[in-house]
Amino acid sequence: MVKICCIGAGYVGGPTMAVIAYKCPSVEVAVVDISVPRITAWNSDKLPIYDPGLDEVVKKCRGKNLFFSNEVEKHVAVADIVFVSVNTPTKTSGLGAGKAADLTYWESAARMIADVSKSSKIVVEKSTVPVRTAEAIEKILTHNTKGIKFQVLSNPEFLAEGTAITDLFNPDRVLIGGREETMAGLKAIQTLKDIYTHWVPQDRIICTNLWSAELSKLAANAFLAQRILKKH
Repeated sequence: MVKICCIGAGYVGGPTMAVIAYKCPSVEVAVVDISVPRITAWNSDKLPIYDPGLDEVVKKCRGKNLFFSNEVEKHVAVADIVFVSVNTPTKTSGLGAGKAADLTYWESAARMIADVSKSSKIVVEKSTVPVRTAEAIEKILTHNTKGIKFQVLSNPEFLAEGTAITDLFNPDRVLIGGREETMAGLKAIQTLKDIYTHWVPQDRIICTNLWSAELSKLAANAFLAQRILKKH
């Protein structure tokens, strides 16, 4: 059984993992977060976020192949694929304050993954991050002294609040970026693609290199911002 762990039980991590568990009954999915109130809410009848259809999806899978836990390191250690869906707020001080993304949470997640891993893993970038973040994360992961191999993929989300479950059930595209120039990179891309092909048509799954996937998300956000500005 493939084991997936997602670090971050927020608006992206929670619904995305719930849909993967729902569509892939043979995959075990754990959503982990250091916030006790947030995980308690995911395990209750009153979920921490509302999105039409989310409740039904979570209730169908929770306790079967979908789990919410504060035991972050335990679930990361045994996972085959680790999604990282942590906050990347705008920096409030130092170089790039008010403009650049603060990658502190991302970097600490990468260090923790490197520390607790006992086997090779695919690490999937789910947060919105600057281009070349995957490269920086690769450096952190590959500096482990245990000889463990990591493949970093970029799999940006294109969700909108209020239609997240609809968007996840029927996405117009799924973007997977990886090291297409290496055999290990191609294998990692295929592994993640195999998860999505449980319900997404092959022609909607676009595979590309790492920085193209990262750039596509930023371009989509910029395009959306322009549309919003025009409306106002």
